Amino acid sequence: MASVKVEAVIFDLGGVVFDSPLEFIRDYERRHDLPEHFIARIVGGYGGTDGPWHRLERGELSLSGFCEQFDADIRAAGENVSSADLMNEMAARSRLRPSMLEAIRGVRTRGLKVAALTNNWVMGTEHEHDARLEPLRVEFHVFVESCKVGMRKPDPRIYELACQKLDVEPSRAVFLDDMGQNLKVAKSLGMTTIKVGDPAVALAELENVLLRAAP
Repeated sequence: MASVKVEAVIFDLGGVVFDSPLEFIRDYERRHDLPEHFIARIVGGYGGTDGPWHRLERGELSLSGFCEQFDADIRAAGENVSSADLMNEMAARSRLRPSMLEAIRGVRTRGLKVAALTNNWVMGTEHEHDARLEPLRVEFHVFVESCKVGMRKPDPRIYELACQKLDVEPSRAVFLDDMGQNLKVAKSLGMTTIKVGDPAVALAELENVLLRAAP
């Protein structure tokens, strides 16, 4: 693969900088005797991009408003679990990956820009949400949250916004995410993409990309 000049590395948060929420959801389904992939089907199957999960991540619904609608979708699908319980436990069990934080700092020491590009939602008040993320926010030059900008991956516009804020062309950026559909759009815009499953494997791939791109 031909090397390209890299000016920025863009990191997803959940499943990349933090442990995967998908692993938590699978565990939650097992513990509550839900069918496999039940939550994912509710997320994607009720209203599609206008469903409550997508609207929550675009900042169009409060968490309480989301829970009311998501609970109704769960009941309509024949199950009876609390979405408030799901969301609170997901937040409580989210853990930062030290290797990723080290990598972010390492990218900066190379003189490259770093950004976060995440689909997320506001937990608590806006002030509480911002205060909780501030220690992480300062590690990045740019921090793009779907709930703040009214767009979510894989909408191409949110990738373009991140690049505009970084002042780099997409072709000069590397993007790490754990979701194939998000990576597909990034790649179509010209970004170098890395899928994150095993963090160590992904970081080794990132290192190889950056070494190839070094002058």
